[in-house]
Amino acid sequence: MATTIRRAVLTLPAASPGPENPLPQLGTRGDVHRLDRAAMAGLPPAMARRMRHAPLRSLLPVRRRDDYTRTRIPTDLDAIVIENDRLRATVLPGLGGRVHSLVHKPTGRSLLYSNPVLQPAGFALNGAWFSGGIEWNIGATGHGTLSVAPLHAARVPAPDGGDMLRLWEWERLRDLPFQVDLWLPDGSDFLYAGVRVRNPHHRAAPVYWWSNTAVPEGPRTRVLTPAERAWHFGYDRASLRRVPVPHWDGADRTYPADGTRHADYFYDLPDGERRWIAALDGDGQGLVQTSTDALTGRKLFLWGADEAGRRWQEWLTEPGTGGYAEIQAGLAPTQLEHVPLEAGGEFAWLEAYGPLAADPAAVHGTDWAAARAETAARLEAALPRAAVDAAYEAWRPYADHEPKETLATGSGWGALEVERGRLELPGTPFPVLGDAAGAQQRPWRALLRTGTLGEEGPEPGPSLVSPAWRELLETTGPGPHASYHLGVAQWQAGDRSQAVRSWEHALRQGMGWPARRALAAADVECGHPERAADRYARAVAEADEAGASRAARTALAREAIEALLAAGRAEDAAAVLAGVHPAARARGRFRLLEARILEARGDTAGARAIRDAGVEVEDLGEGETFP
Repeated sequence: MATTIRRAVLTLPAASPGPENPLPQLGTRGDVHRLDRAAMAGLPPAMARRMRHAPLRSLLPVRRRDDYTRTRIPTDLDAIVIENDRLRATVLPGLGGRVHSLVHKPTGRSLLYSNPVLQPAGFALNGAWFSGGIEWNIGATGHGTLSVAPLHAARVPAPDGGDMLRLWEWERLRDLPFQVDLWLPDGSDFLYAGVRVRNPHHRAAPVYWWSNTAVPEGPRTRVLTPAERAWHFGYDRASLRRVPVPHWDGADRTYPADGTRHADYFYDLPDGERRWIAALDGDGQGLVQTSTDALTGRKLFLWGADEAGRRWQEWLTEPGTGGYAEIQAGLAPTQLEHVPLEAGGEFAWLEAYGPLAADPAAVHGTDWAAARAETAARLEAALPRAAVDAAYEAWRPYADHEPKETLATGSGWGALEVERGRLELPGTPFPVLGDAAGAQQRPWRALLRTGTLGEEGPEPGPSLVSPAWRELLETTGPGPHASYHLGVAQWQAGDRSQAVRSWEHALRQGMGWPARRALAAADVECGHPERAADRYARAVAEADEAGASRAARTALAREAIEALLAAGRAEDAAAVLAGVHPAARARGRFRLLEARILEARGDTAGARAIRDAGVEVEDLGEGETFP
């Protein structure tokens, strides 16, 4: 059959990712992946430089996604199916362009771990993330902020004369456009992904990219790649150590199911070696991923067999569905690094995903060199390295081809940045969204065109914080919203005192609780707990009087209770909790806050009763602990 691209609907039990948190996150971003300075001392100099290069200061201008539950209902998800006579790939454009499934039609085998549910959990940089399939991560170390966000999608011409699916968006943490072109050449057993990240600015930009593939973790699944050493990271921030592959610390670490606890293994691939990684089961069958040489890194992530690892696996799906591991590919040797991209430059490469069958005796034998050689030979027979390089060269001219048919729409932020920078980005047109879809960009477009920030509702929309937008805000006409957004941009730039002055100015201009909350959050960061508590208490009262949205009042109450408890004001914290909507108050995060309030008031038995009853904190973050 000829390759086809069609719209479809995938129905899954799903918990909604919920709305964005309307309060900009002003706190310093915690990062479980960052190494302590002492731990970097013994690393190769180039690696250490990339680790120190442009660490993410905060999530701004991106908003958090932390208002989701664990209540799943059958939900219809927009999907796009790419299919030839050999493979069928199902893509979710509304959820980060995730490749949800990849089925080898001659054998009926599912090559990926396809999660049977959609359950958000707090693993993305901005919160909500879900497991399974192939995900595209750009921005900074971790799962990207677009995990549950829509991407633009369209049908475009493919190098072989057919069609391919283009996914693209504007990544806002680093202000960079990217695209992923997916296609199945006629008769091919491999899904191709042409990826391009562009820097249209007049300054260098830090780039992070990792393609993460979830594979079934079966008891005899082995991960193979052309490496004899790996960098082991155990999420303790104290060490990144080079270890032998496959045997280390008393076990063969290439079998994910045998891992004792969650860990990353960043493989140290020799220069000149073909870039590939495979996950093969006890019969020697499974998935292989390969690429052109620009995508240098390869990694295995495993959850581990301890109680915490098993619990996380169940938390992300449902009991009895089987575990998974991730085989990954990235721009740098490890995920702790960011790679500079020169002004006006681009990174581009081609990836390929497909089935692989190898001799199980060799794959699972004790001779690691023989296992690697067998897998590499079978890959070369199925998809020669030269063919991947040729496909990349054939794709490059098509990366600029304009879309033929729109299949899905992403955000309006790219169109705004294109207009501001007068950018030319062939192949990735960013449409100006109208009506409600473009409401967040409308005030900023007015600022560009008239010099005055456009009208917003009573609650400020998302702030823009890049130097170019900060300069525009500094010269705009007076108004509380302009002062408020300028304060957020100044805060992001590290000018805390000037940010505080801007928010105080917004207060004097009648902004009310949003400006007061920003000042309270600044007090928390600057070590003034009593003043923070006072301001949070007033902000809560003002938000109630102003009829703020439920999402805003819930997010504000959560921050206020934390600040009031830190200041030793348990009674005031209890009063704030009493005003939270009952549905939100019944959620795990607020139940834990209730236990802390009871404990602070001396009711130890009441606090223990809440904890003993079992509390599920739906938005539990990676590495998060509770007092």
